[in-house]
Amino acid sequence: MRRSLILAAVAVMSLSSTGCMGGMGAPTALAAADYAEVLADPIRTADDRARDAGRHTAETLAFAGVRPGQKIADMIIGGGYFTRVFSAAVGSRGRVIAWQPAEFIAFQASYGDSLTAADALANVDAIRSPIAAPDFPAGLDLVFTAQNYHDLHLSMAPADTAARVNAAVFEALKPGGLYVIIDHHAVAGSPLTAANTVHRIDIEAVKREVLAAGFVLDGESDLLANAADPRTANVLDGTIRGRTSQFMLRFRKPA
Repeated sequence: MRRSLILAAVAVMSLSSTGCMGGMGAPTALAAADYAEVLADPIRTADDRARDAGRHTAETLAFAGVRPGQKIADMIIGGGYFTRVFSAAVGSRGRVIAWQPAEFIAFQASYGDSLTAADALANVDAIRSPIAAPDFPAGLDLVFTAQNYHDLHLSMAPADTAARVNAAVFEALKPGGLYVIIDHHAVAGSPLTAANTVHRIDIEAVKREVLAAGFVLDGESDLLANAADPRTANVLDGTIRGRTSQFMLRFRKPA
């Protein structure tokens, strides 16, 4: 089946599920299988596709309710892995906002290169702004960040960065819009300084911060959990890199 037909079918499914985003259930009726053509899109690199199984990309898209025509912000894009899959998923009727903090670009040239490459995609707009002041446009359906929320607590960032970013996300989202956060598990009760030492964060700390911004918790998943991860090693350590235990949280802006 051609990709255009797949996306049209997904669009119909999402329209039929309008109003079903409340509670702890999935935000739409979409399933991982609905994204097969999206993952195969030529906009994505061979390296992207090789990482899909480990990152459970299709299931993650379903958890986030990603569908054609949406306006999505990819928050702290790293190398642009999710930016590319969002670009394929939302199609020509949608838009992806790719944000890379200016401090990251100044620290490592590759972050700037990734943002420039993302900006070259037809339905992607790149933004560069200080880490505590993301310049998100209004009317977003979804703000998504993977493995980078803890960076809001790095020592190089202002102390109130997380609060300011969460407020900016809340303001940018439509009523009923979703904020999806994936990050590396820290040991329960770990201080926020774990962001500097092991690049992890306590899931309960994330919940407290995001709920304080006015969001409600709409869903969570242990899809990326790994019981073999002691949650104490730096995520870049060769003994655990690529196999860390991660949490998935979905928050909703009240309608």
